[in-house]
Amino acid sequence: MKPQLEVKGGRELRRALKSVEGGLEDLKTLHGAAATVVVQAAGSTVPRRTGRLAGSIRGSGTKTMAVVRAGGARIPYGGPIHWGWPARNIAPQPFLTEAAQNTEDSWEAIYADGVQRLIDTSIGQNALT
Repeated sequence: MKPQLEVKGGRELRRALKSVEGGLEDLKTLHGAAATVVVQAAGSTVPRRTGRLAGSIRGSGTKTMAVVRAGGARIPYGGPIHWGWPARNIAPQPFLTEAAQNTEDSWEAIYADGVQRLIDTSIGQNALT
């Protein structure tokens, strides 16, 4: 699946943040915060029978992206519910994709503000050295 938001200069930003104390960890935290917005929205729109799929929705942040997942080894039907499975007459119910699209303004703002703060911090710390 193609990323919802592609950051031009992301690689350069990560390289610059390596020189800032805690910079890459801050980027992981920022990605996690953006993912949390989507997780909260998806929790209210996920199809429910037992609630196990809703309980499996989780988000995380890495140095390079925000990730939102549902399902897993104990809940293997997460993917088929989301993407559908025509051979089994399961229609797609793209609750994660729709949650990301419906909250795009919110998580984009969190991300843009956070990246700007990291850049400002990086410039400030580099000016001191």
